[in-house]
Amino acid sequence: MDSKQTYFAHSGTEGDESDWQRLDDHLLAVGLVAGEFARVFGAQELAEVAGKLHDLGKYSARYQQRLRGGSSVDHATAGAKIAVEKWAANRLEVALAKILAFVIAGHHAGLANAVQKGDKRRTLEQRLDLQFGSDLEVLDDLWQEEIALPATLTAPSLKPGKKIAGFSMAMLTRMIYSCLVDADYLDTQHYYEKLEGNTVQLNEPPSLGALNDAFQSYMDGLRTQSTTYGSINTLRNHILDHAVAQSGLAAGLFTLTVPTGGGKTLTSMAFALRHALQQEMRRIIYVIPYTSIIEQNAAVFRRAFGALGTEAVLEHHSAFDDRSIKDEETRDKLRRASENWSIPVVVTTAVQFFESLFADRSSQCRKLHNIAGSVIILDEAQMIPLTLLRPIMAAIDELALNYRCSVVLCTATQPAIQQENDFYNGFEQVREIAPEPEKLFTELKRVTVHHVGEKDDTALHDILAQHEQMLLIVNNRRHARALYEAAADLDGVYHLTTLMCAAHRQQVLAEVRQRLCDGLPCRLVSTSLIECGVDVDFPFVMRAEAGLDSVAQAAGRCNREGKRSAEDSEVWVFAPVGWPTPPSIKFLAAIMRETLRHHDDALSTAAMTYYFQRIYAQMGNELDKHRLVELHTGSAKSLDFPFQDITKQFRMIDSYMLPLIVPFDGEAEKIIERLHYAEHIGGLMRRLQPYLVQIPEQALQTLCETGRVEFVQPQRFAQQFPVLIGLALYDDRAGLSWKNPDFISSFDLVL
Repeated sequence: MDSKQTYFAHSGTEGDESDWQRLDDHLLAVGLVAGEFARVFGAQELAEVAGKLHDLGKYSARYQQRLRGGSSVDHATAGAKIAVEKWAANRLEVALAKILAFVIAGHHAGLANAVQKGDKRRTLEQRLDLQFGSDLEVLDDLWQEEIALPATLTAPSLKPGKKIAGFSMAMLTRMIYSCLVDADYLDTQHYYEKLEGNTVQLNEPPSLGALNDAFQSYMDGLRTQSTTYGSINTLRNHILDHAVAQSGLAAGLFTLTVPTGGGKTLTSMAFALRHALQQEMRRIIYVIPYTSIIEQNAAVFRRAFGALGTEAVLEHHSAFDDRSIKDEETRDKLRRASENWSIPVVVTTAVQFFESLFADRSSQCRKLHNIAGSVIILDEAQMIPLTLLRPIMAAIDELALNYRCSVVLCTATQPAIQQENDFYNGFEQVREIAPEPEKLFTELKRVTVHHVGEKDDTALHDILAQHEQMLLIVNNRRHARALYEAAADLDGVYHLTTLMCAAHRQQVLAEVRQRLCDGLPCRLVSTSLIECGVDVDFPFVMRAEAGLDSVAQAAGRCNREGKRSAEDSEVWVFAPVGWPTPPSIKFLAAIMRETLRHHDDALSTAAMTYYFQRIYAQMGNELDKHRLVELHTGSAKSLDFPFQDITKQFRMIDSYMLPLIVPFDGEAEKIIERLHYAEHIGGLMRRLQPYLVQIPEQALQTLCETGRVEFVQPQRFAQQFPVLIGLALYDDRAGLSWKNPDFISSFDLVL
């Protein structure tokens, strides 16, 4: 082929190829953007080189034929091979070149295992063993004229992690990968949008400075509002002012330890905004444990930001899990609006956040570089899965150490994971931003906790009958449903479960709050979903045995606004009879009982510290159940990271749940009808969120086999979406029901 031939990266629409994208233009543009993405963590040269090399395999006759209708060609391996061959002068360059090889070879297929075969993907070793001229197309030397590369590679100025060898390099690999795939996607997207005449310029999102001004104005307005509970508001304002006063502290690790009802949601955001401005950070990421409350918190922030709220706040949660979508391009289309987190305030789930940090696929990793330079608020930090605690702590440490992040562990039940709590390799130099947490827990004490022993369902029914307003929380959905049905003879009985879609749950909660406000009978039987962020205020709460942190969350639904004395607001913990406790909860409940024997005040900071210390001591190595730390340390010298294996083992949720769309009301039916014919589904997916019920794969399969589900496939998308046919299996008081006589009665679904 003539060395002066023009090589293209992407084909256009004109027959004379005048609108095709030149390959050198694409490589240089991707390199420039990737480098800018990596500048925040000091790795711009490495990311820029990755961008310049990523599509080097397109400098071949066969790939150019591919653009004109030929067969597919491996165009990613060439750049990876060039990297390891060009930079091998010393050990450091070899290491940096290997990182480049990982990210370039995987920029479409994903980060592969280095040496051990993973799922379908070839290993990096296998890719690098391929030879030009036999396994790979020979490249035109023109690339060396058009693409200038540095003679040597400069290492990023990252501090080596002290606790887990190899972890820093694995994280750097994912971060460079993120920079590359996002830059590649954006440049390709820009080219095709320009080709189609779509030159609409999107408005820049509001700055953090503007958001801080709007937020401050909103908070000033709250201060001036009169309230019956002035003393609590005074204390909340004191907490907020003290936290904001700490915003000038250097970036790093923080705790915000505030009792339920102390206003930690708004306080954490106030601190984060001011801290981000003072430390010249780029965004705030608010991480929530439950999908069920993410929209609620995002709405709070939008309201606080006023007119700027809609443009400033991104909700990113994966009710439609992209692992069920096989086609990479379809996955990208579905998640285009939220894939790279380029918005100043991101509200997301712990599953989305942490699984992305350990991911191997471009669809999940693309956002990672935008985590750098952020204030990360981990709401309800105690809910980090115990079996993944050590690798998650390593990731948090690394973000604070090398990626200019500040992380705030925000909770009323602070986990004892600092070195000062005798936690091995625990967090160091953690600053508390709440004023005297021990004193706060005394001042905000609003309930008295008692363990009342065993209670069977008959006893629980009698207690429900005796208390006109009470909340009863149990550990699984079957038990909650049974208690609810048994109490149908009582006035004002309600039920909450994740088998109800969010729109249904909000209806129930609105009725519950109104009846509580009006002093009418209101007896709510619920699973643990009520415990995190649901704003209700009962005079009496009962909680089936669980961990002490769960008991504390349940207590947060009792006398929430401090209208009664702590002595008159009781939380009874009981051992359910006839309903086996799940093993994981049984373990935590035993330590909870031990803690109660050693501490008079179950909800004190001392009791909580003791509780978590006992858990960690008993779990030992199970705090890294899948040996993820070993997978990193074992590759520390060679950098032979098994990225696929790490991703496979890092699962925040063991059971694979799938969304089922419920035609709950007329609005849901209209959206479902539009979904059939939609060319763009992002907005429809968002509007359908309140109508989803998450169920196990087996449950969905059973519903399909019995003809209870139809699959809706929008016109331009390969993905199908399951929709419940009618509401025969959906109870208007309790949600999705398996007791319909036409259904399989033996099918059982537990929490």
